[in-house]
Order: sequence, then C-alpha cells, then structure tokens
Amino acid sequence: MKVGFAHFFYGLSAGIFGNRGRKKGIVNIGVKRIVERIQDYAEPLIEDMGLELVDVQFRREGHGWVLRIFIDREGGVVIDHCVQVSRALSAWLEVEDLIDHAYHLEVSSPGLERPLKKEEDFERFSGRKARVKLKKPLDGQRVFTGILEGIEGGSVVLLVDDSPVMLPCENIARARLAL
Repeated sequence: MKVGFAHFFYGLSAGIFGNRGRKKGIVNIGVKRIVERIQDYAEPLIEDMGLELVDVQFRREGHGWVLRIFIDREGGVVIDHCVQVSRALSAWLEVEDLIDHAYHLEVSSPGLERPLKKEEDFERFSGRKARVKLKKPLDGQRVFTGILEGIEGGSVVLLVDDSPVMLPCENIARARLAL
C-alpha cells in the first residue's frame, strides 16, 4: 500500500517501557539530550533503511509523554517503513534506558507541510511554497511565506510577491513547506 503524501503514523504503546520502579515524570538526562542521543543513533539507522530522518520530538502532551519520529523518502513513506523504524528504535531505546517514565513512540511521515531543518531541505524543495519564521525580525517582519529559490551565501532565498528575500540561516527559528 503506497501512501505518498498522506500523513500517518505507527504508534507503539509506552506500557512496555513502563516506569521501572522510578519516580514517574523524571527524565534521566533531560529532553534536549534525549532528542540529541536519539537523533545520533536513528539517523544512520534510518538512512540504512533507505529513509531520511526529518525530525525527532519528545514532549509532554495531554495523554502523557510522546516520542515522535518523522521519516521520509523520495516517493513517500508507507506504513511498513514506520513499523520497521518503530521496531528498531524500540529495541534500542529499551536497551539504552534513556527515558525512565512511560511514553508513547510514534513514527510517521512529516505530512504535506513538512519541516525544513537542513540547508539541503531548502535546496531539495526549491520551487515549492514555504513558510519561514525568524528568530529576530527582518525589516520589521518575522514570518515570510513565498517560493523557495534555494540557498545563497548562507541565506535562504525566498521569492515573496515576486521579489527575492534573503533570510540568513542562523536567524531561522522554524521553516516548513506550505500549501
């Protein structure tokens, strides 16, 4: 079954990861460090599967903690990719014991409005509509929507109202494809 650009996920209940007798809600090494460790491990693993690691998120939501892994590939992601990544990461996470409380693991495609995280993303999706939010305003504006033109001299080039706008990469807080 090919899903293409549809946004879906494969989730694994956190019950098997459990509490292990520790105080609930305590994170061994901090959220940022957990995300970094998972990215460091997952990126080459996922690349070996012919996929791309787009993003890793770990946050508390209404129903508890969620570890969300976003994967992609040229031509789209199918549910079997999500299952394969979920199983491989679950085994590693259980051994590494990074998270000492219950959480849900979700592996999904990034969807149509996928985040743009790396400079390569801005080149790859050149010609597509994007929304970029800056850390500091540029000419009094923090949010820009336009057509990606790529990277030039350390800046993302975005065509806004038929005029190119140079957005320094170090000033970009978030960016994603837009519909």
